[in-house]
Parts: sequence; C-alpha cells; structure tokens
Amino acid sequence: MSNNVRTISVETPRGSAPILAASVLWGTTGTAGSLAPPGAAAAAVGSAGLALGGVLLFLAGDPRRVLTYSRAEWRLLLLGAVAVAGYPVTFYPAVARTGVAVATVVALCGAPVFAGALAWATGRSRPAARWVVATVTAVFGCGALVLGPQLTGGTAAVDLLGIGLAALGGFAYVVYSLVGGELITRGHASGSVMGVMFGAAGLLVLPVVLCTGTAWLTDPRGTLVALHLAVFTVFLAYRLFGYGLRHTTVAAATTLTLAEPAVAAVLGVTVVGERLPFVSWCGLGVLASGLVFLSLSPKSR
Repeated sequence: MSNNVRTISVETPRGSAPILAASVLWGTTGTAGSLAPPGAAAAAVGSAGLALGGVLLFLAGDPRRVLTYSRAEWRLLLLGAVAVAGYPVTFYPAVARTGVAVATVVALCGAPVFAGALAWATGRSRPAARWVVATVTAVFGCGALVLGPQLTGGTAAVDLLGIGLAALGGFAYVVYSLVGGELITRGHASGSVMGVMFGAAGLLVLPVVLCTGTAWLTDPRGTLVALHLAVFTVFLAYRLFGYGLRHTTVAAATTLTLAEPAVAAVLGVTVVGERLPFVSWCGLGVLASGLVFLSLSPKSR
C-alpha cells in the first residue's frame, strides 16, 4: 500500500466538534417529525425539509462558485445529489415498515462500516486500530441503546424490505459524504459543495412532496416542523458537517454521527415521555465512550 494512503482517524478536535454538533441537530429529527400533523407522509415530511433546506444551503454557499467546478467534478456533484435525495425516500419508508429502532440501527450503525470499506477499497485510507476499536464500540452501544426496548420486551417479525431500505439509506449517506469530502479536500469551499449537492437534491425530492399532498404544510404545526427540519437539521447541520469534513476523514465522521440516536433517545425520554430499559442506558454509556475515544484520538501522520 502506498505511503500516501491515510489512516482512518479523527485529525483534530476542529473536525469532531462540528460533526458532533451536527449530530445533535440531526437527533431532533425524530421528535420533530412526530409532531407533524396526522396524515403527513413520513417521506414527504423529510423531503419537504430537504427541499427548503437545500435552497438555503445553495444560497448560503455563494451560487457564483458553481463556475469553479470542472466537468468531472460536476459528475461527482450529481452523484452526491442523487445520494442525498435517496436518503429520505429510503430511510423514512424503512422507519414506517420496521420502526424507528431497527431502521436507525441498520442505517446509522451500518454507515461507518460502509464508509470504512469504501475508503479502503478505493485506496483513499486504511483502517487504524484506534478507529476500528472506537467504531465497533460505538456500533455495539448504538445497537444496545436503540434495540433495548425490543430486546427486553420481545421482537416483532423481521421486514426484509424495510431492512433493505434502511441499509440503502445508510449507504446513500456514506456516498454523499464521500463525494462531499473528496471535493472539499480538492480545495472547494465546504459551503459551496454542500449547497450545490443539497440544492440539486431538493429539486429531485420536490415531486415527492407535491405528489403526496401538501395540505399538512398549511397547518401551523406542519409549517413549524418543516421549518425546523429545513433550518436546523439540513441547513445548519450540514454547514457544520461540511466544515467538519475539512478536518477529519469521512469514515471517522460517520462514526461520530452515531451520536444522533443517543440525542434522539434522550429527547424521547425528556420530551416525548418514552421510557428506556437498563440495557439501553448501558448502551448509551458504551456509545458515548466510543465517541469520546475517537474524538480525542491524536492527529494521524
């Protein structure tokens, strides 16, 4: 393996801090979505947030920068936009079929594995022992946290289509993260890269919103949910995520975003009134230890 292949590791706290902050914002998605008016399709809620948030990201990323991309880079941006658009139309239906717990574990816990495997397969980086330990620890903790209620109260029948959709959602997330990371390392502004990808993705998912009905958006509660998703979980979160990708690898970033289900679980307890069994609280502790271990890793050479 050549000497220019990087080791998968968080390089500086400047990378981990904004990514963890983005994960906190993403963790509010489930709670916000649960407040949408009855009858609002899950995929439509997610797509509406992406459509509006994508426009905000594009405008904030300085539209004039689109002229700085080469033809090959535009192909990468198109691939990234398709992957971004693919996330809400695969993950949210997966949630509807399998439930939040299973879909979250399959999509989010599978993402670091996909990222590490793709980065290694393409020769961009190789797994370091520290990353492997932190990722395995975080994935195990995430699984125990999210699946704790099912592990202690029985399990439902497995929906293979739902699991497949969740895996596709996790894979889509990794693809657009890799595309964004690649273009950012080439010197393009992170705000511009995220703006172009998400702006184009917003156009791609707009038919999902229109075809499933927009009546829920006229309800004040629906409007507030859509605005929250657009401003906080898309615009602000991906501005932070794009900045974080400048200072860390995609594989490490996807491991750090496992903080999202932890935030969602805490909000479920404190806001929605859900109860977590002891195994879930143990999983939360294991997950946190893995993320801290990875966040404090020394800069790779």
